[in-house]
Amino acid sequence: QAFYYCTSLIAFKVDALNPVYSSLNGVLFNVGQTTLIQFPGGVGGSYTVPATVTNIADTAFYYCQNLASVTIPDNVLSIGVVAFADCVGLTNATIGNGVTSIGDNAFSYCPLTSLTIGNNVISIGDEAFYGCPLASVTIPNSVTSIGSQAFTSDSSLTNLIIGNSVTNIGDSAFAFCTSLTSVTFPASVTSIGNYAFYYCTNLTGAYFQGNAPSRDWFQFYYDNKATVYYLPVTDGWTSWFGTRPVVQWNLPPQISPAGLGMQMNQFGFNLTGFSGQVVVVEACTDLANPDWQPVQTNTLTTGSAYFSDPQWTNYPGRFYRL
Repeated sequence: QAFYYCTSLIAFKVDALNPVYSSLNGVLFNVGQTTLIQFPGGVGGSYTVPATVTNIADTAFYYCQNLASVTIPDNVLSIGVVAFADCVGLTNATIGNGVTSIGDNAFSYCPLTSLTIGNNVISIGDEAFYGCPLASVTIPNSVTSIGSQAFTSDSSLTNLIIGNSVTNIGDSAFAFCTSLTSVTFPASVTSIGNYAFYYCTNLTGAYFQGNAPSRDWFQFYYDNKATVYYLPVTDGWTSWFGTRPVVQWNLPPQISPAGLGMQMNQFGFNLTGFSGQVVVVEACTDLANPDWQPVQTNTLTTGSAYFSDPQWTNYPGRFYRL
């Protein structure tokens, strides 16, 4: 905290013979420039972390009020505690694919409107994005843990995607996200902390793809519009999840456009749904007077399957339904 609140400081200059520290473009580093120690608090605009850096130190950008945008490249592995906290002009942050951990309070109270989290982040620290006005948050599939109050008081959040490796969502992680209307939990989630979605007053649906996680009374407390939905092949559900009612989620299977077409000399398409779902593909040749006949029964053992029609050459045209 040696340079806390130095809001007029515009550059560090380190003697070339200093055995411990170095500087580059006015920024303070260790001698090998693998750790970014301190960004001068009076500098604004956009900044890209150099390619030599693997670690952004604790409080490195704290209270840099004029910083507007930061790009953290793939070479960076960790972002320290309070690294960008209270950067009240920071609206855009890109976090590279090398970062594996985002420290506690790393971006708290930054007015971020755009955030990209790299695909190797494993943990998001406590209060990491507390009070950031993000409209959309995508938690990548690499993340296993979301810290306590990580996104608390993000009243602008309307779109939340939780990656399919997250096992733990911390206490009050999304509390007071009053614009959030829907959230889907992947099957990997086993624990949701106390008050995790407290006072998300416009939340109407909480959709669970796996077994019932650990629960208490308050995870969805004061979410008076919310209903909890579960898939029929999952376990551990009762008629209430804390304060909210629980009903079965009858999710229909889907045809994925990505696999639609010719493969292995047969017409086919990808089927998606929940794991264990049984899907019968039927076909007919005339939609005006349809005579639907079963073609193939598919079990979505991992939530997907590929259907191909062995009789496709026998018809000039064919229609399918699930």
